Amino acid sequence: MKIGELAKRTGLATSRIRFYEKRGLLSTVERRQNGYRHYGPEALWMLEIIASAQSAGFSLEEIRSLLPDAKATWQHDALLESLQRKVAGIDRLQQRLAHNKTQLLVAIDRIRNRPEEIACAERPRWVLEQLRGNAVPVPQPGEGGDIVE
Repeated sequence: MKIGELAKRTGLATSRIRFYEKRGLLSTVERRQNGYRHYGPEALWMLEIIASAQSAGFSLEEIRSLLPDAKATWQHDALLESLQRKVAGIDRLQQRLAHNKTQLLVAIDRIRNRPEEIACAERPRWVLEQLRGNAVPVPQPGEGGDIVE
């Protein structure tokens, strides 16, 4: 099939398909005498693998190492290891994101529920100290700092 049909069947832009080809990810391309590229049916599933792997967070270099070789055989152990590493990386990322989300929710709560008697100039420092877990005492009227309502 020609690149236009392949693009239509995969949902990928022709430029993306050519990009994968130039990067050595799609090697099952034949050049016809008229110069047109001809893609066999294996190009469909190779592009599906590449697109799925990219959406799962694999880099192009990682994908290259995961693809079957010219004989369409998989390096089973290497593939399994790579997939397990990616799952572990996703787990670490999810933990970091959950921690970041918690910190942001605390910041939102602290900003919304800050003591009104803190001077405007002191409010950012108070919020940061709250986030660090070092509560800063709320200044009382007459203890310094301007009280802005």
